[in-house]
Amino acid sequence: MALDLDSIGRPIGPVERDYDWKDAVLYALGVGAGSDELDYVYEKQLKVLPSFSIGAVFDFLMRVAAESGADLRGILHGEQDIFFHQPIPPEGRLTTRGRITHIYDKGEDKGAVVIAEADTFHGSGAKLFTNVFTLFCRRDGGFGGENAPGEKVVFPERPPDFEQRDRPSPDQPLIYRLSGDVFALHVDPDFARQSGFERPIMHGLCTHGYACRAAVKHLMAGQPERMTRFRVRFSKALYPGVPIETRIWKTDEGRAVFRVLDAESSEVVIDNGVVEWMPPAELERRRKLGAIHFDGRVAVVTGGGAGLGRAYALELARRGAKVVVNDLGGARDGSGQGSAGPADEVVAEIRKAGGKAVASYDSVATPEGGERIVKTALDAFGRLDILINNAGILRDRSLLKMSPEEWAAVIAVHLDGAYCVTRPALKAMRERGYGRIVMTTSAAGLHGNFGQTNYAAAKLGIVGFMNTVKLEGRKHGVKINAVAPIAATRLTEDILPPDMQARLRPDFAVPLTLYLASELCPDTGGIYSAGMGFYGRVAMLTGAGTVIGDGQSPPSAEEVAAEMNAIRSLEGGRIYEDAMSALVPLMDGRAGRAGA
Repeated sequence: MALDLDSIGRPIGPVERDYDWKDAVLYALGVGAGSDELDYVYEKQLKVLPSFSIGAVFDFLMRVAAESGADLRGILHGEQDIFFHQPIPPEGRLTTRGRITHIYDKGEDKGAVVIAEADTFHGSGAKLFTNVFTLFCRRDGGFGGENAPGEKVVFPERPPDFEQRDRPSPDQPLIYRLSGDVFALHVDPDFARQSGFERPIMHGLCTHGYACRAAVKHLMAGQPERMTRFRVRFSKALYPGVPIETRIWKTDEGRAVFRVLDAESSEVVIDNGVVEWMPPAELERRRKLGAIHFDGRVAVVTGGGAGLGRAYALELARRGAKVVVNDLGGARDGSGQGSAGPADEVVAEIRKAGGKAVASYDSVATPEGGERIVKTALDAFGRLDILINNAGILRDRSLLKMSPEEWAAVIAVHLDGAYCVTRPALKAMRERGYGRIVMTTSAAGLHGNFGQTNYAAAKLGIVGFMNTVKLEGRKHGVKINAVAPIAATRLTEDILPPDMQARLRPDFAVPLTLYLASELCPDTGGIYSAGMGFYGRVAMLTGAGTVIGDGQSPPSAEEVAAEMNAIRSLEGGRIYEDAMSALVPLMDGRAGRAGA
């Protein structure tokens, strides 16, 4: 079976697993923990070893192998890189979603490399860890693809700072396999001999767990919750009962490299190890922030100088994001030459609080302005991860009184602006394989509002725009959703009654918007309303419908009129993913009538 190159980018999952403290303890026992490390094996104030994260998603790894189309007889687990976002709770439900990100060709006699990435979330909604799997597919090279890029880990030319000796039991695989990896190579002598080994071998991920324990012990003072990364390359098989030695070199504050050796032969069984961790103060900061933070992320907020945009920008920065505050500084109807004041004031507020931000004064309504807004983020911070399309103007007037200029001005800022900024932003996000885009729609567009035909048309147009961008971005890790905020801003100051204006604070819309902009959000293409503490989903439903006539000639208008109750009914209504899936009920209904 040939490699399936079309599997790149195809969603895998969700893969779910329930676990409790006994699973965490069983895993710890399987990787050598004992009575001298009660934190890992005693349910009272239990701490979960970070390496539990790979054992807990072993089923996902098997899905990757199957989805890739690789010859399973030649697959080896080559490398594993894990990034930790939150400490792993001692129990709950894990939901893992991911995709194959690359398939590389090392040559006909050298095989192929399949790389997959997966995010795992706890049932509480917290994103716990990200796994990057590398599979060496020894029988699948030579298809003419790009060769895998190399990554070299440099080891200091000095003795290690720490050495940890362990002796796994001859029966260690029998315990470890109970955590999920029940491959016969680790237990069946006949299978092992047929595979070219004298006897069953250790699970590479079991040795991986030993190394993780050693790293936590020597580098983090026994605090596994401080680990942020753990990377290894599996280089050689190891037999159970053979002593191992983990050698660790600290290379920087919060970073070390390591190897694991067969202590009898001095052969390296795990190489290119990298471990990173945070200081206690950073751990405390994250605890205070909660599960959602934007450390290392770069965000653009259009219309960020006041109202909702200002609230988004301030909270993104407070949670660690570097922010481009874009605001033309014009009047609420878009008139005037603009002003640097609103954007500069928000930037100054962010910087005063210790955050990082720059201002952009470009208009979203032109392709050139959109390109410059994104370029501001790339020039200042080197990347773009989040775009909140929030800029807007109003020129309300009933349709018969609305001039073409009033129509065009609102469409230009809202709908054209969505295109002008999202297009270069999507390009930057695709190149990094990650992105979050939040559009701003409105109840006026979803349901209509007197005197706002221009605004309503633009806001519903944004939904159609989003529905297609979600399809184009999905393969590249870019998710896009829309918020219909109900909030008091300068656009609503003479529309809403004063008492309602006071209750509709913009900060009530911020929590949902930031969730949609975060790594925690697994969804794309959703529409959500938010205001005054109320949050809900909005969706376009297609009713079950009915078939009229024989399908050979159109029914009469009278025949349609007679069936209008069935036509207009939304009972059993469905939400369709795209235009093609919306054709399914037409075909199914016609096929059902034909077979009747």
